[in-house]
Amino acid sequence: MTERIFYTDVCCHTFQATVLDCQPRKKKGYEVILDKTAFYPEGGGQPGDRGTLGGVNVTDTQERGEDIIHLTDASLEVGTQVTGTLDWNWRFSLMQNHSGEHIVSGIIHRRTGANNVGFHMGNDAIIIDFDVELTPELLQEVEQEANEIVWKNLPVQITYPTPEELERLDYRSKKALTGQVRIVTFPQTDTCACCGTHVVRTGEIGVIKILSVQKFKEGSRVEMLAGSRALTYLRDVFEQNHRISVALSAKPLKTADAVERLKADKEQTDYRLNGLEQTLFQQKAETLAGAGDVLLFEKPMAPDSVRKLSVAVMETCGGRCGVFSGDDESGYKYAIGQAEGDLRAWVRTLNQALQGRGGGKGNFVQGSVQAKRAEIQAFWDSQEG
Repeated sequence: MTERIFYTDVCCHTFQATVLDCQPRKKKGYEVILDKTAFYPEGGGQPGDRGTLGGVNVTDTQERGEDIIHLTDASLEVGTQVTGTLDWNWRFSLMQNHSGEHIVSGIIHRRTGANNVGFHMGNDAIIIDFDVELTPELLQEVEQEANEIVWKNLPVQITYPTPEELERLDYRSKKALTGQVRIVTFPQTDTCACCGTHVVRTGEIGVIKILSVQKFKEGSRVEMLAGSRALTYLRDVFEQNHRISVALSAKPLKTADAVERLKADKEQTDYRLNGLEQTLFQQKAETLAGAGDVLLFEKPMAPDSVRKLSVAVMETCGGRCGVFSGDDESGYKYAIGQAEGDLRAWVRTLNQALQGRGGGKGNFVQGSVQAKRAEIQAFWDSQEG
């Protein structure tokens, strides 16, 4: 059984331990068991710790029965004393986020009765699933209250109540518990059964930021960050907004208004361009009236524009109209139509001959080819008549 230092001294960075076992893994690396460790194993939604043992890298930490398994990239000699050193930035960030999650979940539970039914510390955000639909407006209030708890710098309490005390205690838990139960209490906010590591005082969390909420199954999925990860996220968002602010010549708190104006201007411009484009297509269709089969090569255009030109010409030419837009290097998008035709078998032949893919209805097909212009022209000429 591995002695768990993280339960008696959560801030332990470095420790001495004896190697009890070291076994090679099936793929690569080794599994090391110590007589004691400050490395917390993955569990309860919290990732395992990482760091070094005797200079050997610990890439992850897992629990197996009463033992804690350190996954290393090199072997350690059984019976030797080693120095364990945690990646403290990693561990402390996990502590900040796990504690922040308890505070947020506790406030939401008190306000709405919602239960935390899923929790995961991902690379991008902390994800919490609740069994009640939550609104962005409510979560703004929750975020404010959560940060006020952080700023009060309250002591976090860890207790191991007796079965009788547990019966009388009002606490959160995802499942019925037996045996010794570890209770983590954030004063004025939350009491919850938890095996994870937490900050000593709420002020160590620094800041809590709720990022999003969306409907998930019958409830809600909330994304949040706390501590150093929240600061990094907010710094990145600020930098993005600063770049937008400079590009649009707008004050930092006015960038959304500037983007809305830019969007409205673009919609007006697109509307005018679409009208001009349609006029040009109709003029070209008129010049090709009665021409029979028509093959057109155009510079790169949007697929919808390729379609519109083909439709306009096929309605006047009296034959098959093919529009190929692109270049020999990147390939061509195509739209081919024939007012009274059935092109389904024909387009299969085209795709096979020109390394293409696509299809459509009987009289109209769309797709793309990787052939060169000369190859497209040769295929078209071979199919005329």
